[in-house]
Amino acid sequence: MPTPLENKNRFIEIYNENISRPGADKLLEWLGSQGSDFFSAPASTRFHGAYEGGLCEHSLNVYDCLKMYLDTDMAKSFGMDFTEESIAITALLHDLCKVNLYRTSYRNKKNDETGQWEKVPFYEFHDTLPYGHGEKSVYIISGFMRLTRDEAMAIRWHMGFSGEENKNSIGAALEMYPLALAVHIADMHASYIKEGRSE
Repeated sequence: MPTPLENKNRFIEIYNENISRPGADKLLEWLGSQGSDFFSAPASTRFHGAYEGGLCEHSLNVYDCLKMYLDTDMAKSFGMDFTEESIAITALLHDLCKVNLYRTSYRNKKNDETGQWEKVPFYEFHDTLPYGHGEKSVYIISGFMRLTRDEAMAIRWHMGFSGEENKNSIGAALEMYPLALAVHIADMHASYIKEGRSE
């Protein structure tokens, strides 16, 4: 399993090789700044990637899964052909909504071996910008660089039907914007198969 530093270096390498539009450098600079915990944040509080560096690792997993999916005969037969820049943007940045979203707290837990109570760390949800999920990621990215309509829709709707939004809107978006469907499939594959859930 790669270390958080190895994942950070790989993320930056893929980002710099594929994303070159105006403002991309400023966004990457912000991700690595003290104002962002992207490279150290978990991907969730207790499910997939609920550990230090989980968010960056999950973003890389979605990138790998998206590349693999788009290389299948099925995806090719439906004309799913997107630029390397769009693939990198949507996969690597789809969960920017989770930057600075979790904080470490402590709770008491009984040690099964010693029978003693001890303080153990856990992540808790702490949203200081309650702007939704996918739409929040689009909002953050748009503060640095422009997204294409396809990219914005893919990031906005990457949760697919597992979100709480209007199901008709989700269905329409996935039908109208194939990149949104592809990113959703990659996100689900990364979350539930590659990473799995642990409680």
